[in-house]
Amino acid sequence: MANKTCTGAEALIHCIHQHGVEYIFGHPGGAAIPIFDALVDSPIKFILTRHEQGATHMADGMARATGKAGVVLVTSGPGATNTITGIMTAAMDSVPMIVITGQTIQSMLGLDAFQEADVVGISYPAVKHSYLVRNVNDIPRIIKEAFHIAETGRPGPVLIDIPKDVSGAVFEPNYNVEIDLPGYSIPTHGDTAQIARCADFLAKAKKPLLLVGHGAVISDAGRALKLLAEKLQIPVVNTLLGKGGFPETHELNLGMLGMHGTAYANKAVADCDLIMSIGSRWDDRICGKYAAFCPDAVKIHIDIDPAEIGKMIKPDCSIVGDARLVLEELLSMARKGDTEDWLAQCRKWRKQFPLKYGKQGGLKAQYVLDEIYRISKGKAIVTTDVGQHQMWAAQFYKTDSRFHWISSGGAGTMGFGMPAAIGAQFARPDALVIAVVGDGGFQMTLSELATAAVNKLPIKILIINNKYLGMVRQWQALFFENRYSGVDLEGNPNFVKLAEAYGMKGFRIKRNADVSKTLAAALAYNDGPCIIEAEVEKEDNVFPMIPAGSAISEMVLEAPKKAMAKPVGST
Repeated sequence: MANKTCTGAEALIHCIHQHGVEYIFGHPGGAAIPIFDALVDSPIKFILTRHEQGATHMADGMARATGKAGVVLVTSGPGATNTITGIMTAAMDSVPMIVITGQTIQSMLGLDAFQEADVVGISYPAVKHSYLVRNVNDIPRIIKEAFHIAETGRPGPVLIDIPKDVSGAVFEPNYNVEIDLPGYSIPTHGDTAQIARCADFLAKAKKPLLLVGHGAVISDAGRALKLLAEKLQIPVVNTLLGKGGFPETHELNLGMLGMHGTAYANKAVADCDLIMSIGSRWDDRICGKYAAFCPDAVKIHIDIDPAEIGKMIKPDCSIVGDARLVLEELLSMARKGDTEDWLAQCRKWRKQFPLKYGKQGGLKAQYVLDEIYRISKGKAIVTTDVGQHQMWAAQFYKTDSRFHWISSGGAGTMGFGMPAAIGAQFARPDALVIAVVGDGGFQMTLSELATAAVNKLPIKILIINNKYLGMVRQWQALFFENRYSGVDLEGNPNFVKLAEAYGMKGFRIKRNADVSKTLAAALAYNDGPCIIEAEVEKEDNVFPMIPAGSAISEMVLEAPKKAMAKPVGST
């Protein structure tokens, strides 16, 4: 291949394979046929999905389980536009992804040809970069640049749109190309003077707190972060996507902060005199009311993306750089302050405000998740959809390892969890992969059960079935006087029979007494994918809760007796 004339499509697949890609996820169509033809003789395995959105979530799950870019291949028009939700999901959460879309021939661009869409224009706000390939000889350079852009700095999705006449054109072999990206630089080591200032602030603080975001996971900062926390004896909180950046079972870890974080994490945030964010973008779900967020605390921000510095919170000290490299340099300068009283207070809050759920009455989602954590010994890769089950999973399934928690954060994409689990299982074939999904979000991409079944992937799909769009119902109950609108999922299928229709194993849990033995049986089943349907209480709510736009100090620990004031500001 390296020395013979070939088509643009064959050159494209050759270049992708040279980047170590083993799998491509997608769906074929007319404008992409030359590329699919090139895959026939390639060692890359193509995974046919049932929808293009599913393909993007699979590539996303693979990327989050490995740190390497996942690859998607689809056709033009609706095939390309169906990837937009997955592209946005990856962009919001800084996930490396390459999305290749077929396109109509160049002479028909802009003329409303069959299945034509300006996918470069449509996707522009949701990608890190995009290409429309005009010259077949540009393919090696574009592929090399695309992977470099997607995987370096703050990762993200890159789209490559290839007209059919380009993918079918004759390519003269020339793979010895250089990247041409003027203006694209990757921050590495932070400013030493700012790191020294950070060390001084930490030494003087009496009630410091480390905030671990997704950037710490991406940069593999876990070892340096653990050494720093232990050396300085500083408690740690993490964002939803920061799970696994610092062991959640560690005695210094207070768990997730924010809207549905632990009460003791939020108490610490509200009372700290210094908070240092490592790879977190201070989003609204963790800060609530910005004017009231740690108003008297010193704020330090470490981030690889300079655009995030000062965007939401004005820091007292900021360091642009790779989180791992910055922390490693900080370790040599950092001096321990007096934090004994502060740690004692945090231990007191942990004991006073534990995560809890009722043991009486109907089946509780929290109990199911608590048990699957216990039985799996916290070793599983967990993917989630978005909603109540996601927050309960984040609370009760503690994550100690990098790349073991895969969830849609910024976009909040329902339907993400199950296809993401498929991608993660392809990436980590020997790992236990559990998708925790709601009955609502699951049905948005359930057609990908076929993809899991055909490939005999042993993923465990735990459906928390409360027959509602649970999080929306919770808000309507708490803030809109139980005026339910559009949340009743009447018409749900029998999920066990659905599993059987796809040739899969189905398990059902209805009673507390059945939880442990059913989960154990499901986790032991490895002859392909299985569904575990847990029929939980219909109207249980997630607590603690900070109403949107409210201060952390306004955290609600249990259901109020009357409707709360409607939240203002953020949704």
